[in-house]
Amino acid sequence: MTLAAQAAEPVRAAAPAANLVQSVDWLAIAPPVVAAAAALLILVADLFVPQKRKHLLGLGAVAGLVVALAALLPLRGGGHKTFCLVADATVCSYAADQFALVIQALVLVGALVTALLSLTLAQDDTNLPAGEYWFLLLSSAAGAALLPAARDLATLVVALEVASLPAFALVGLRRGDRRSSEAALKFFLSSVTATAVMLLGVSFVYAATGSLHLTEIATRLDNVPAQLDTLAQAGVALTLVGFAFKTAAAPFHFWVPDTYVGAPLPVAAYLSVTGKAVGFSGLILVTVVAFPSYADVWGPALAVLAALTMTVGNVAALRQSATRAHSAIRLLAWSSVGQAGYLLVPIAAAAYSSDAQIGSTVAYALMYAVVNLGAFAVAALVSRTSPGGRLTDYQGLYARSPLAALALGFFLLCLAGLPPGIIGLVAKVTVFSSAVDAGLAWLAVVMAVNVVIALYYYLRWTALLFRPAPRAATEEAPQAATDAPPRPATEEAPRPVRAPRRLPAPLGTAIVLTLVAAVVLSGAPQLILRFITGSLFQ
Repeated sequence: MTLAAQAAEPVRAAAPAANLVQSVDWLAIAPPVVAAAAALLILVADLFVPQKRKHLLGLGAVAGLVVALAALLPLRGGGHKTFCLVADATVCSYAADQFALVIQALVLVGALVTALLSLTLAQDDTNLPAGEYWFLLLSSAAGAALLPAARDLATLVVALEVASLPAFALVGLRRGDRRSSEAALKFFLSSVTATAVMLLGVSFVYAATGSLHLTEIATRLDNVPAQLDTLAQAGVALTLVGFAFKTAAAPFHFWVPDTYVGAPLPVAAYLSVTGKAVGFSGLILVTVVAFPSYADVWGPALAVLAALTMTVGNVAALRQSATRAHSAIRLLAWSSVGQAGYLLVPIAAAAYSSDAQIGSTVAYALMYAVVNLGAFAVAALVSRTSPGGRLTDYQGLYARSPLAALALGFFLLCLAGLPPGIIGLVAKVTVFSSAVDAGLAWLAVVMAVNVVIALYYYLRWTALLFRPAPRAATEEAPQAATDAPPRPATEEAPRPVRAPRRLPAPLGTAIVLTLVAAVVLSGAPQLILRFITGSLFQ
């Protein structure tokens, strides 16, 4: 062999290796990368920032989330893909399509409003370590932004855990709070169980198909050998059970009320919106994109779960006592379980009709995110003077803070689906229509009954806002108070409300932003309806 031939031999040997090098579309992955980079910067900065300037870390977190949201603007046309197979550039692990961009915007806005609520919390609560709090919040937001763009099961599971693991710590981060620690433990155990079940299902699906990419799985499930069909069905079912935990679908919802009550209020708001969006986007990806061949398996299962979830959530919310400690947060927690049932309806309907039905889930999730974050923002305001969190603490709120009362009343009417909360009504009608169009008349009837049930507790809370505030017990009957029989432990007498403190600017900003967004969407619901028409996976 000549010297020239010997020199060319390494080049020929290296050529196949060079083909394995993938290019990365940094613009496509910018939103989660920016959030993750901001989290790392805040973690390092926390080592050098003095205690009296720790509030700057919160402002840095808000700025990081704003930049992550701005990174979505160049992607608004969709069509960006990266981390694709060398042999087939159409099979990718990350896709910034229309569906991913909508969910990324939702979760980042949810994290931004949570950060605004947390600025006030970080100043008031000395038991909450600021640096760790902001790092965990941004880390969870980065995972939440990654998940809707994931197009293989490995990336999907990793993104789900990146979003979930920091959330455990956020729930139990408050030092010396037993309720917070108990809530974090319940949340952790239930989520770990869900992950274990999901990973078992993913392993079964991989064994049956030999691929982790969602589109490849969909193709290969069409031709699964007969001896592997049972394994594939078991994998599909176990994967759905794992996501049912994440979405708080009944009977996998038991962790929700105690977790919401034990967590700091902004964290509860974050879990109710961003956590739910993450779970449902993952569920949409595995059912509609990866498992369309087994629609006869997951379609009926999700329909039953939807009926059970909305019924359990609304009935439990209906039974909340107005004088019980933390009854307001518990009502919002059970309400979120009921709303999860509504969100499941269009996904189940997609198994019987077309993928376009999932647009109803996305539209409903957008409505729910805006108004639920607003409700938690007002709850954070009321908790500054009434930390007990009872529904009775909201009695007479209109006399003390008219704007907060009107905002909360509007949010509750949106959740109930009553005018002037037009966006809530439109969202419920679209979900109801998806069930009817798919031939699921029985599910539409169950949903109608649950909407009526929900009207009662939403209107009861709304009415409390405009009733006269209760007078102090000493003013009403100073002598009779000593002769009154003791109340049960869970039924405490309404306490006189203290004079309201000055409204912090971040908290006021969160209330105003969510109120303006809800009003605009109610005045122009076509802004959200455009996501219902056509396919989101383009």
